[in-house]
Amino acid sequence: MTTPSPSVPPPSALPQARRRRRSPLPVVLGVVALVGLTAFIALGNLNRSLEYFVTPTEYQQQRAELQDRPIRIGGLVRAVKYDPQSLDLNFTVTDGGASFPVQYSGAVSDLFKENQGVVVRGQFHEGTFKASELIVKHSEEYNVPKSQAELKDLLNRSE
Repeated sequence: MTTPSPSVPPPSALPQARRRRRSPLPVVLGVVALVGLTAFIALGNLNRSLEYFVTPTEYQQQRAELQDRPIRIGGLVRAVKYDPQSLDLNFTVTDGGASFPVQYSGAVSDLFKENQGVVVRGQFHEGTFKASELIVKHSEEYNVPKSQAELKDLLNRSE
């Protein structure tokens, strides 16, 4: 009896070529570069679109840096003088530590009143803040009318 011999390839067949493993490095670097570029663009645009406001006290401390730049100043309204005919508004914005006179020309919301929170956008000119935009803080409370009489009173006031 003969022992079976291991299978030997026929003499004319070539050995099978080894497959080269591709390095994942180019793909990983490409993905990292794409994510980095996207983050750079998004954060760069976000930083330009964010606009913070400073309080009058902060403005006094940073006056040299903020001089002649459009900024937003936020604080409480004091000493309101409004002419509804000419739409000229003069008031003082304060944070308790510092105050600045503000001039604004335009329609004013019914929410704008003494001791109300306000943010104004504009620029300082000769010691007065010339506002181009006025943002009034509104009440965070909403009270639902409890009776028909309160609802009718509310509707009559809004007309």
